[in-house]
Amino acid sequence: MFVELDSDDGEDEGDSDEEEVEVTEEGEEVASEEFAGFSDDDDTPEVVDANTDEKAPTLTTPPKTAGAAYVPPHLRAKQAAAGPNSETADQIKLKRQAQGLLNRLTEQNIASILSEIEALYRNFSRNDVTTILTNLVLETISARSNLLDSFVILYAALIASLTKIVGIEFGASFLFDLVTSYQKHYSALPAAEVADVATEDERGKECTNLIVLLSELYNFQVISSVLLYDVIRDLLEGDLAEFNVELLLKLLKNSGAQLRHDDPKALNDIVAIVQQKTSTQDATSLGSRTKFMLETLSNLKSSKSKAVQNQAVATEATNRMKRFLGGLGKSHTIRSHDSLRVSLSDLLSSDQKGKWWLVGAAWSGDPLVDHKLEIAEEKTAAISENAILKLAKKQGMNTDIRRKIFVVLMSSEDYVNAHERLDQLNLTEVQQREIIRVLLHCCGTEKTYNPFYALVAQDLCKTSHSHKVTLQFCLWDFLRELGETDVGGAEIVKSAQDKEDVVKFDVSATKGRIQNLAKAFAWLVAKSASNLMIFRPVTFPALQPRTIAFFQTFLVYMILDTQLRTPVIDLDSKAQLPKKHSVEALEQTVIKAASNGGLAKGLLYFISKLAPPVEEYPLAVAETIEWGLDVMKDTLKTGMDLATTLA
Repeated sequence: MFVELDSDDGEDEGDSDEEEVEVTEEGEEVASEEFAGFSDDDDTPEVVDANTDEKAPTLTTPPKTAGAAYVPPHLRAKQAAAGPNSETADQIKLKRQAQGLLNRLTEQNIASILSEIEALYRNFSRNDVTTILTNLVLETISARSNLLDSFVILYAALIASLTKIVGIEFGASFLFDLVTSYQKHYSALPAAEVADVATEDERGKECTNLIVLLSELYNFQVISSVLLYDVIRDLLEGDLAEFNVELLLKLLKNSGAQLRHDDPKALNDIVAIVQQKTSTQDATSLGSRTKFMLETLSNLKSSKSKAVQNQAVATEATNRMKRFLGGLGKSHTIRSHDSLRVSLSDLLSSDQKGKWWLVGAAWSGDPLVDHKLEIAEEKTAAISENAILKLAKKQGMNTDIRRKIFVVLMSSEDYVNAHERLDQLNLTEVQQREIIRVLLHCCGTEKTYNPFYALVAQDLCKTSHSHKVTLQFCLWDFLRELGETDVGGAEIVKSAQDKEDVVKFDVSATKGRIQNLAKAFAWLVAKSASNLMIFRPVTFPALQPRTIAFFQTFLVYMILDTQLRTPVIDLDSKAQLPKKHSVEALEQTVIKAASNGGLAKGLLYFISKLAPPVEEYPLAVAETIEWGLDVMKDTLKTGMDLATTLA
């Protein structure tokens, strides 16, 4: 693309009619539609003073680099005088346009303002647009005056909209600057009080306005409850100062109901902290704000709410903006759907740990410190591996393969990392069978159930059918340890007794081991890494007491696991259980067993005669278990009837 410059407009460059072309490093010809300094706002040509001293030193301009925007000579002098950190002409123009858009922002025209901001992203540097918008918004919100909540809500809706249509990187960058600004103003409060630089009405209003903005970003799902709860805990550290209570009240009024809905357990923890702090004080010494905060927390905990006129107006504004955000996808491409799950410590320690939540962010840490840390980590890793090897010997890992597998499992960061490292061992098909054996051994010997092993086994079974087969045979071996000597059939039992190449672990079937393995197999069956057909050789009417305990735990956790996405189950947490049960998820798990008449009859017998004692569980869990057992009965009976009809 060529750009022809009129000879009249380029007097300072010489009277030339030649076309000026910018060439990139790849050899492509590039030209801007509008050179910096030649916009519509710069139509007036520069007037040269005829009395200028001819002997005055002239400014030597550096040669234009490939791909750089053209800068007129009169602007080059200004840039050189201002220094490298000054704003460019484009940035000044961008700031003026962005400020104009923000000044015109209302609920009625927010859609058109968004479209114009999108145009800014197309016409200017994305980084410049994000930086300037962030600075302008924070300067407006962190004013030394009590801003109306509806005003802050409007700006929060704008930020939430831009996060959706520009991308999560905008929201992440804005959030970092917002929290940094809040921390700066909050830290300056004691000094301001000593110096008395502000009146009582002005002091701390910056923090109040910023905390409202933060809470509204949470209401609009830009951030998760993690950060907001961290801010609340930070405010509760030390004494309950009056200003801290004011900030807490702002948060609770704006986002209390949503916080309770998203994480009621964390809210209960907050209530406990506040009650502990106020219990040591005399009731008469508590301020009115503190008493009101206690009342607000109590109402939140018990799902009560008081209608306040001012708050009702803010709630209506929030709801209108939520509806606007919900319909944003009709007119724009949505690039961000999830909330930022970043904590306060992550934001405050970004200079040491980096901005992991921000895509493309670099870490400018101290390389010498990093090198020392790497050396220390290597030493720690060596010590840790030696300790793990000693533990492996203690756990009966009597072959090199088992020891390698054990070290990988004990030193992995998570189940995905464990799977990757197990694959890197390059074991043969026969050696890979040891992975499941070691997994189940470690799972059984843990003092309390650790779902890590079940997740690793689940991941392995998804990628290799041979792991499923090994899992089945390991289960049969375990059931024979519990006293079910005929499990697996005569040939398999005889084969297992005759085999000398497989060295068994020297462990006993303790109650803890039975419980742990029952929970692990329940997860694997519920998540289709295995299925109920692995129990087809079991004679349910003649089970031994320990086997009955195994199956009772298995059925309870299989039912719960079909209803949950996490293997970490807190039986005391009613909130963890879904409000509506998924019949389909449980039916899909059970229906496979209904096709086998013997297994279906055995399971029906066990459910009817040896059902888990539901009275030992909390009420909500007991109701879910009873519901699940009824669904299992109906599914098994229906499957058996259908099989009989087809036969």
